[in-house]
Amino acid sequence: METPDNWTTISSEAHFADDHLSVVTERVRTPHRAEAHAWTIVRRKSAVVVAAMTAKGNFVLIRQERIPIRKAIWEMPAGQVDQLCDFGSFRDVALRELREETGYELAPDGETIFLGDFFSSPGFTDEREFLFLARPVQRTLQHHTDHDAEMILDCREFSPAQIIAMIADDTIRDANTLSTWARLIAKGIIQLQPR
Repeated sequence: METPDNWTTISSEAHFADDHLSVVTERVRTPHRAEAHAWTIVRRKSAVVVAAMTAKGNFVLIRQERIPIRKAIWEMPAGQVDQLCDFGSFRDVALRELREETGYELAPDGETIFLGDFFSSPGFTDEREFLFLARPVQRTLQHHTDHDAEMILDCREFSPAQIIAMIADDTIRDANTLSTWARLIAKGIIQLQPR
């Protein structure tokens, strides 16, 4: 059986670190290779993604400028988890990000459902995303909080049919939103209509 204990780190050399990530080169012996293999890894904090569903069945998306790709794209609210915490705290972070980025919050009779997690790009980073559905959500009295790190241009509700069209025409292209949408479909929360 393959467990983290079967992977042996022989050496680790740090190249860069800041508040959000670190870059290291590690030599690792795997369960399937007797000789150590060198790999450069970007270590990133875990993050949460929240699919915010209104009482009418629409989903709240934000349009955010993303400097690395030089584009503004529509995506589900998300954010890094600032410190190691227990699983219940991930839910709290998801709901906080929802409020800060969209100006929506979980309705008093609402529920939060854990949809699972995924690794964003395991070929170079250990970043792990935790996915949540919050339903129903409602507008708060205040809009999203402006932070220097947040580059949010717009926030709107979209129907499932609109989101499917946005995925089909490459308007929605980020891994967080695509993975969360796939989980919503796989778990039967969103029903696809035959074309």
